[in-house]
Amino acid sequence: MMHRNRIHWPLGSISKVIRPMLVMVGLLVTVQPVFAARSGVFSIRDYGAAGDGKTLDTMAINKAIEACAAAGSGQVLFPPGRYLSGTVHLKSRVSLFLEAGATLVGTTELDKYQQPTIPSFMPEAKWGKWHRALILGDGLEDISISGQGVIDGNKVFDPTGEERMRGPHTFVFVNCRNVKVSDISFLDSANYAIFFQISDDVDIRNVKFTGGWDGIHFRGAPQRPCRNVSIVGCQFFTGDDSIAGRYWENTLISDCIINSSCNGIRLIGPAKHLIIHDCLFYGPGIRPHRTSKRHNMLAGLNLQPGAWDATQGNLDNVLISDITMHNVSTPFHFSLKPGNTAENIIVNRVSATGVYRAASSVESWAETAFKNVVFRDVTIEYTGGGTKKQALMDVKSPGVDARPLPAWGFYARNVKNLQFDNVRLRYEKEDLRPVLTCKNVEWLTLEDFKFPPPTRISGAFALDDVTHIRLRGMKFSTIEPRCIELKLITDDAAGRYTAGKSYSAIVTVENGKQKGLAKIELVAAGQKKTRWLWLQAGQKKEVLFKELKAPKAGIHEVRCGNITQRLLVEQ
Repeated sequence: MMHRNRIHWPLGSISKVIRPMLVMVGLLVTVQPVFAARSGVFSIRDYGAAGDGKTLDTMAINKAIEACAAAGSGQVLFPPGRYLSGTVHLKSRVSLFLEAGATLVGTTELDKYQQPTIPSFMPEAKWGKWHRALILGDGLEDISISGQGVIDGNKVFDPTGEERMRGPHTFVFVNCRNVKVSDISFLDSANYAIFFQISDDVDIRNVKFTGGWDGIHFRGAPQRPCRNVSIVGCQFFTGDDSIAGRYWENTLISDCIINSSCNGIRLIGPAKHLIIHDCLFYGPGIRPHRTSKRHNMLAGLNLQPGAWDATQGNLDNVLISDITMHNVSTPFHFSLKPGNTAENIIVNRVSATGVYRAASSVESWAETAFKNVVFRDVTIEYTGGGTKKQALMDVKSPGVDARPLPAWGFYARNVKNLQFDNVRLRYEKEDLRPVLTCKNVEWLTLEDFKFPPPTRISGAFALDDVTHIRLRGMKFSTIEPRCIELKLITDDAAGRYTAGKSYSAIVTVENGKQKGLAKIELVAAGQKKTRWLWLQAGQKKEVLFKELKAPKAGIHEVRCGNITQRLLVEQ
């Protein structure tokens, strides 16, 4: 019978063997982050993050980011859990990755948030703590946030903040380049979800924004725009503007779903080379406007340089194409304020329904006119129901949002070249306002421009100081009615006309047998004024010329056709 050999280890020998093994195991435990650095992944759990939604994990997250940056580059990993945090400071060449089930949650402790340094040439520099952020990048490059997790702004309330309620933004970066945000979800931001300034090469892709205020807001400066920004495949369900900002150059917004309780896209300053393509805009907003609690969506596209505060620059090379809208206050609100110019805007292939508040508008209140605006292959259906009183309303410079206008389809003011090509306008309820009202348009082109038959009360057009009209593919033509009466009106109680003061003229015209677009010219003391309006066959109508300026003292002539009146102007 064979016996197994037994080895007898002396106790001291065992100690000599086991002790080094234990030391090695200890080294394996203590240097785990070093091995993580070699693999390029730094889990915030390894740096002490609890992920229980109660413990403040700010320090652990920032330690993981610092270790990743010290290694030269890598990924900071958020495993499943709820990570409560104050400001997270990103570093160059660091990526944050939130796994499915991971949520970064903003703490309600306001003193745990920091702000970046805003260059002094930025108008926003004076706003101080308004720039606070849950995630912050300042002067960085090659940074990213991605994953299937959630970044929750937690509706952090600040009674000393903007509107006495707004807290920190969720992701803020300033003076950064090569920034990528993808696949992540932003929830209930305490102010803007993504806010960046004077940054370039930014790609935001397949990101979902729910609640909060603005979804993406980015701003450059007069001599330093944000350049090369792509927003592709994103979903917006925001309480405020979905996308907003100013001083953009080379911006692409494409394949997005935009649902808002404010504006879809709001541009508040200049932009060059802006493409908005293949997007769905619809209201009412699923998430309420945080301040007013309302849900109705405002303008689909609100391009309004200078509307919020003074800006200077050019709006040029804007291409808007393949857009669907529903239940917006107006599809297009394009306006200019002093200091801004606009050159080329082209709108192609747009369908809008349920437009409930205002006509689409292109209106310059600046020193210069819009240069070239084209609407091609556009169909818009308005709710309608406008009254004759609304057709006579005065138009003043807009505020920050679209407002009712004296036309139900389109309103234009100060445009050099305005073209409608294959444009179809409809309403649900009959509207007694003109379909198109223009003031100070040099060239107006109507090519295959379709609309419901106008009533004798409203007429189709109210065109004031439109120099040239081109009609192509229309079922009517231009006509020249006969002037049969001319009256002059002054606001002076004694009936006097004073040099430099305003007065008005009322011309009564009578149309012949052919309906169409009628041209009425008034020559007042050498100053020519032109109005175009729709007249039915045999229709007689009064045409008001307002805001005529009385020339120097003397006797002058006011004439319409063969009818003249003497204008006696006193000093």
